[in-house]
Amino acid sequence: MFKNIIQKGFSRRQFVNLTAGSAAGIGFSQMVPSVFAATGHATLPKSNDRILVVVQLSGGNDGLNTVVPYADDHYYKNRFSLAIEKPAARKINDQIGFHPSLNGFSSLLESNQLAVVQGVGYPNPNRSHFESMDLWHTAHLNEERIPQGWLGRFLENGEMAKSLDVPAIHFGSEKQPLALAAEKSAFPSIRSIEQFRLKLGRNKALRKLIESNVAEKRKEDDELLSFVQATANSAFKAGARVEEVLKKKTTAETYPSTQLGRKLQTVSKMISAEMPTAVYYVTLDGFDTHANQGEAHAGLLSQLGDAVSTFMNDMTKQGNDKRVLLLSFSEFGRRVRQNASQGTDHGTAGPVFLAGGGVKSGPHGKHPRLDDLVDGDLLFHTDYRQVYATILEKWFATDSKSILGGQYKSLDLFS
Repeated sequence: MFKNIIQKGFSRRQFVNLTAGSAAGIGFSQMVPSVFAATGHATLPKSNDRILVVVQLSGGNDGLNTVVPYADDHYYKNRFSLAIEKPAARKINDQIGFHPSLNGFSSLLESNQLAVVQGVGYPNPNRSHFESMDLWHTAHLNEERIPQGWLGRFLENGEMAKSLDVPAIHFGSEKQPLALAAEKSAFPSIRSIEQFRLKLGRNKALRKLIESNVAEKRKEDDELLSFVQATANSAFKAGARVEEVLKKKTTAETYPSTQLGRKLQTVSKMISAEMPTAVYYVTLDGFDTHANQGEAHAGLLSQLGDAVSTFMNDMTKQGNDKRVLLLSFSEFGRRVRQNASQGTDHGTAGPVFLAGGGVKSGPHGKHPRLDDLVDGDLLFHTDYRQVYATILEKWFATDSKSILGGQYKSLDLFS
């Protein structure tokens, strides 16, 4: 298969053709794992080795059936068949409670490891999945469109992480989220550690050839080849790091055998092996519940709560709970009134969750009023960029204004 590549006379252009990937980043096709798409030029001081784990809930999570306003009669009038009955809600306080499937979140709340930020949204809401997620990923204003994500800008331009070989990793088969897009850097996407291990040693001759090519000095005016070279060189460093992870003992916790459980278990392995990474990104899809929402949503929330609580228990046992922060968000909530298909349609404001040993546990901000709606939708009171500003300033100790393109008031979310 590699006869024409490995033969004498392998050219630089062949090397570029082999390694060049899509506009979203540089990949090594199917011959070499996607971790080779990494670059190592990002920024975070060694004195601050805090970690952010992002769990994206794709499709628009129904916030009203996640954090249930069981004391509000308007909830039951609008959710006549989908409402969570008051005795079934897992009580947060005398006004709100978790969906009964969120036992994991209840446990985290009891152990003072979960902050529930209510009423999060943005001005002039957009009910398009693409447009709304684009806003959350890039933190731009509605009239703007920018190609870099908020985390990509932070990692590439901030004062943090210069010593990190692999500043960010996306785990999963989904397209890498725009939140990690940067101007000059590309961060790796990995389906699984096991897949990486299998692909890494398939062709030693090819690997040796690529290593020699990335080490070769190039002409300064060949920008594409220079970018590929820097990308591949850093990726081989990441490869060595991952190989070390493979040698480590698995985590003590038994993770749920679910999509999200497996992803967070992989993240845990990386953290316990001291992978030089500041941001891990995973996705849980399926929240676009237009029809027959009840059972499907319950299953998704059960998967979310169980996986996140297991992960945080694992971090506590590792002694990493105070240096790891988990952020979970969705692009929008759902409309207050259920539809005729026993589901809910695209809405606006919803809750955001932060888990970790350093958070101020409990609800933050009031639950949006159900008797004060705009076109049937909840009014938000906390801009999602306030959450980002809080993470950047109070968790990563970096200036948020230059990254978010404006000054947003941070929130009191950390102990």
